[in-house]
Amino acid sequence: MKQGFDNQKYISLQAERIKERISRFGGKLYLEFGGKLFDDYHASRVLPGFQPDSKITMLKQMQDDVEIVIAINANDIEKSKVRGDLGITYDEDVLRLMDIFRSLGFMVGSVVITRYENQPDADAFRRRITDMGITSYLHYPIAGYPHDIDHIVSEEGFGKNEFIETTRPLVVVTAPGPGSGKMATCLSQLYHEFKRGIVAGYAKYETFPVWNLPLTHPVNIAYEAATADLDDKNVIDPFHLEAYGETTVNYNRDVDIFPVLHSTMERIMGECPYKSPTDMGVNMAGYAIVDDEVCREAASAEIARRYFTAATDVKRTGSGERALEKIEILMNQADITENLSPARSAALLKAETTGGPAGAMVLPDGSLVTGKTGNLLGAASALLMNALKGVSGVDDDVDVISDEVLEPICHLKTEHLGNKNPRLHSDETLLALSVSSAENPLAEQLIDNADKLKGCDAYFSVIISSKDEMLYKKLGMNVCCEPRYESHRYYHK
Repeated sequence: MKQGFDNQKYISLQAERIKERISRFGGKLYLEFGGKLFDDYHASRVLPGFQPDSKITMLKQMQDDVEIVIAINANDIEKSKVRGDLGITYDEDVLRLMDIFRSLGFMVGSVVITRYENQPDADAFRRRITDMGITSYLHYPIAGYPHDIDHIVSEEGFGKNEFIETTRPLVVVTAPGPGSGKMATCLSQLYHEFKRGIVAGYAKYETFPVWNLPLTHPVNIAYEAATADLDDKNVIDPFHLEAYGETTVNYNRDVDIFPVLHSTMERIMGECPYKSPTDMGVNMAGYAIVDDEVCREAASAEIARRYFTAATDVKRTGSGERALEKIEILMNQADITENLSPARSAALLKAETTGGPAGAMVLPDGSLVTGKTGNLLGAASALLMNALKGVSGVDDDVDVISDEVLEPICHLKTEHLGNKNPRLHSDETLLALSVSSAENPLAEQLIDNADKLKGCDAYFSVIISSKDEMLYKKLGMNVCCEPRYESHRYYHK
């Protein structure tokens, strides 16, 4: 895969920028961390060379100075809000995040439950984490937030919130998802710190949009496509343009809230240290792009993927048309079509010639492989096998898994497990491949080369099963499907 991003340069520049910001505020900084601290696969897709764990690797360089606070909205606990990418609730994700941070050696100081109004489930969650030995704090809704500055910056506003005890110079405030109250938590802490005579600062770390790339750069358009359901928009930062005569890119929510944030910080600190939303940020990703054309191509591919994801979501759920329409507009803006990847045309052609569901994949060397629906393997399984053969240098006609291995599994599915479809899913095919590897060196060779499929694009002529899609994603592949089902039924697993 071509590389367009220097990951080591990014880590070095980013760590230095954050250290500078800490020293600017006398040695105490509350850093609102937008996006994902780790597993940032969107960034790795649009900035080839960016490692999904780059941000956490960067923070490890100053690990002894870092303390993590996790914010969660009490209303999200009450509604059992679920992370779409993981399928777990926000409160469960808090525990998952704590385990990951602690396993990496980071200090997780506490959990803050924001917008707390005696919600029963929030109370239950607090009791649960207290029993685990986790320190928690409560922050409350503030009447008039965020516009009534007089009330917000008062004993009846931020003053009512519990002060979060912290001990490290860099306090990273993160959350399971958006709307968790990260910024309000940071500002509340500033209020309490200054009341105690302690100088502290606030900054924001968002990877996207990349402030020093053009508004219409595909990398920034891909961010809009990724957040189409949130209705975020990239905009020119008017405050930065007025203050410095420099064109930079930010997103609408930060621009809209900046006058209020400026007034709030001015009231707390005596003067606001920032003249624009861009000033608040510390992101250095734009300076680590070493091949702009590679990043443009990768981001364009991501926009197309987001289109198919949104289109299949509409087909599955009957909702999301507005997000899909927005992505269609962004595709026009980026001058790309649904046929950007040659895998789509290959998958549709294979389906047309075979009369059944089919898939296609672009391998790392640029070659194409296809897979069709057969008697024993579904399209996703057939494509996976052919792709593994392709990266392993094994001829497509070679049967690596014998019918003697496949047929008993198909029999088990239909005769004993109640499945009507005998064909193997991708995970079942991999298990069959593993069994075959005991006696067949070629099977072992295919398994050993599975990592070579990371980052490859797979397209299917129909919506594949969630099992198949999950397996592909576990192997690091990107999956797109035509927004239609194989059969005309009301219920699809």
